[in-house]
Amino acid sequence: MPSRAEMLRSREPELVADLWLYSSEQGGRRSPIRLGWGCPCTMQKSTDDCWDGYPLLGDQEMRPGESRTGIGFVFISGEAAAKMRAAGKFYLWEGGFIGEAIVRLPSAACTGD
Repeated sequence: MPSRAEMLRSREPELVADLWLYSSEQGGRRSPIRLGWGCPCTMQKSTDDCWDGYPLLGDQEMRPGESRTGIGFVFISGEAAAKMRAAGKFYLWEGGFIGEAIVRLPSAACTGD
């Protein structure tokens, strides 16, 4: 059975966003994230409505405190991408808020830079 990372490698992004992981000092993670990692995503700094999301990071890990533009995301729920797109911004949760993402226009390319 393929790993989650292998399955995500073949997925098309449901939305593209500029992603910022908070530094450890700002309450973010202490370790980097890689393709296959995912977490609940929410439109407000509240955990009332969350959807599992997965950033499509390719082969490059992303460290706490780092920002990247043009990161593709996929979600478990079909409605999540539309809701995040409509909100324009969403937050990443992992026992606390660890990052945020600004949704790019649908026509923006997924570069991962």
